[in-house]
Amino acid sequence: MHPIIEMKDIVKTYGKGDAKLLVLDGISLTVEPGEFVAVLGPSGSGKSTLMNLLGLIDTYDSGQYRLDGVDMAKRSDAEYAAIRNRKLGFVFQKYNLIAKYTALQNVELPLLLRGERSRDARRKAQAMLEKVGLADRASHRPSQLSGGQQQRVALARALVGDAALLLADEPTGNLDQKTGHDVMQTLSELHRGGNTIVLITHDHYVARHADRIVKVEDGKVLPA
Repeated sequence: MHPIIEMKDIVKTYGKGDAKLLVLDGISLTVEPGEFVAVLGPSGSGKSTLMNLLGLIDTYDSGQYRLDGVDMAKRSDAEYAAIRNRKLGFVFQKYNLIAKYTALQNVELPLLLRGERSRDARRKAQAMLEKVGLADRASHRPSQLSGGQQQRVALARALVGDAALLLADEPTGNLDQKTGHDVMQTLSELHRGGNTIVLITHDHYVARHADRIVKVEDGKVLPA
């Protein structure tokens, strides 16, 4: 079985000429199916840029990135969008839920955008809300949910399409310590259920929930 993520010697720069900034300097990273990996680093270390590359939100200058065995080089924006929709689930610090939609509508949206029948999308969304412990909040809008509940809705939305990989970018950053712990427990349960997770964080406590910690500093992966 091939790795979910296989990055080799990835270089990423921003700007040109004298203003050129090297953000990732030869990053290599491999994540196997079923792993829970935390990418740990301080602000400015390059971890958020790495997340954007993993999620096909940005492109790299050189190196190789294979996602689920497929080379990600030189593809169109439409191809990247289709791969994101099929292969990846995203969880962000600020939840990114649609305010006018209920929890159920937020979770079923990726499936509807994919062209699934409304009935099937609703059934899958309800099952995923139950999986993250929010079946009783399905009809609530984001403003009626706590921060932790909103983040669990975001987790359900990220996973409802059977994503090969869940990318979580500082998912506890907007939460108090107890609520953050609850969200990390939910992530751990999802991992035990077979999900592959890459978590970006600056918090050592949060990183300890992962199977493996990859430390990033000054655009490089530090030796284990």
